[in-house]
Amino acid sequence: MDVKNYRYTGKQELVYTNNSPDTLKRVFYHLYNNAFQPGSEMDARLKTIADPDKRMVKSFKNGNNTITESRISTLKPDEIGYLNISNIKQDGASVNNNTVGTVLEVSLAKPLLPGQSTTFTLDFEGQVPLQVRRSGRNSEEGVALSMTQWYPKMAEYDFEGWHADPYIGREFHGVWGNFDVKITIDKDYTIGSTGYLQNKNEIGKGYQDEGVKVKYPRKTKTLTWHFKAPMVHDFAWGADKDYIHDMVMGPNNVELHFFYKDNKKYNENWKKLQPKTVELLEFYNKYIGPYPYRQYSVIQGGDGGMEYAMCTLITGNRSYGSLVGVTAHEFAHSWFQHILASNESKHEWMDEGFTSFISDLAMEAVMPNDKKEEQVHPFVDAYANYFYMVKTGKEQPLTTHADRYDQNMLYGISAYSKGEIFLAQLGYVIGQEKLMETLKRFYHDFKFTHPTPNDIKRSAEKVTGAELDWYLMDWAQTTNTIDYSIKEIKEENGKATITLERLGRMPMPIDIIAVYEDGTQESFYIPLQMMWYQKSNPYPNLKRNVLKSWDWAHTTYEFTIDKPKSAVKVMVIDPSELMADVNKENNVYQAQ
Repeated sequence: MDVKNYRYTGKQELVYTNNSPDTLKRVFYHLYNNAFQPGSEMDARLKTIADPDKRMVKSFKNGNNTITESRISTLKPDEIGYLNISNIKQDGASVNNNTVGTVLEVSLAKPLLPGQSTTFTLDFEGQVPLQVRRSGRNSEEGVALSMTQWYPKMAEYDFEGWHADPYIGREFHGVWGNFDVKITIDKDYTIGSTGYLQNKNEIGKGYQDEGVKVKYPRKTKTLTWHFKAPMVHDFAWGADKDYIHDMVMGPNNVELHFFYKDNKKYNENWKKLQPKTVELLEFYNKYIGPYPYRQYSVIQGGDGGMEYAMCTLITGNRSYGSLVGVTAHEFAHSWFQHILASNESKHEWMDEGFTSFISDLAMEAVMPNDKKEEQVHPFVDAYANYFYMVKTGKEQPLTTHADRYDQNMLYGISAYSKGEIFLAQLGYVIGQEKLMETLKRFYHDFKFTHPTPNDIKRSAEKVTGAELDWYLMDWAQTTNTIDYSIKEIKEENGKATITLERLGRMPMPIDIIAVYEDGTQESFYIPLQMMWYQKSNPYPNLKRNVLKSWDWAHTTYEFTIDKPKSAVKVMVIDPSELMADVNKENNVYQAQ
């Protein structure tokens, strides 16, 4: 790495095994850095989407008009990003290759049969772009290098075929491998990265073993950092001359590293973050499953927060609560994005939504004083975002490719909020204990496999015995909404008959609580017929009445209680508010 002109050169040797049943005649690589050039697909998208990412555009006044332009479109030749490939060979034989934007297509010299391995070698040269998004040089907080998506990265081939998506928007997908990386850089720089540092006593920088003195040769201007990272599908690093490096031990002897710029205003927050990160690791280990690596690094860099293998790059000039919150979210990605690793481009809601779900629970546990007293559950903001999106009338189904939402707003709410509600609401459908069992089963059964939406559904079905195809289909594959109402309460022969109505297309099982004039309460549970399941009582302190199931085709449902209508003070559908009913006004009956 030349830290003066931000250019770098490298060599890559990649041993690739075809684990598929198919014969491969070509392979694809991602060249992400090429997105940061005027005229790229990422640049074009910024110019055409209605609400471009504010970090990637700049605005200025032209008379009475405000002009917004892509920051990529104004990059000069020495500010763009690029990744140029040369001398690419397969087992020593030259191969034809073609670069189109951010994707390199390689025609194999010899077809790769199922179960066989081949070795690709290539040379590459790159330029680190002026920081526009996530990766780049000279961030707003003064971090020199945020090195993410910096190398030629093999695309994923699976049962669906190649996933050689161009880098337009935001998400990534990759192949697991054992990485052995050597980075040569100016000796004044400290690196935080993916993987395990192999030569810490040579490097120093707060890494060396106690009692070992680090001696550099007199004329050394650079140091070579040597990392190994087993079973990861990405490798990222950050570097700066002014990093402070701290390390604390987490559960199971996991080293937690922290790299941050020396800033008197924020240093205390970074110190306080460290024991909280230990608590976060304990929480995720307990409620998802054991973290399988020996280290994790929180690195100041990037332009917000972004997850990578064994590390995250985050902006560091934050309040203490914000610093813990972003770390909680990015750290949780280690389980969902880097160990389970669903295809973010196709199923972005599985990664972002599930991460948001567990990190919201984690924040409630490790930062209880930050909880808003009026919140009925920790997912309130996600539900509010979803209801807002529904009201816009512009919602797209969760099957939409991450790059092809009409607006960034729709992507954000769909991936993060509606994805989070998938799990939060599943707890309403099958019961909270069964939901948490499902998460652990999902992690155990599908880690290191790139699971699909059907796999989380099957995990829940195996844990509960319920049939949940309807839930996955309506919530993730359509924009069907939930809307149930208490249509009327009438009385006959001294008994009240309650009529419910399904107004939305999406079916659900129904919980109801009745409050009577004498102060007593009881609950009613109406199973969903197509689910073939009865969840456990969510209100164990109340008498529970399990009623006959409700099928989908009948839009109304009646049940009778052994009390007159005058005895009913209040009746509420889903007091937990975990069912994403889009009109809660008709969920309540209140005696006049």
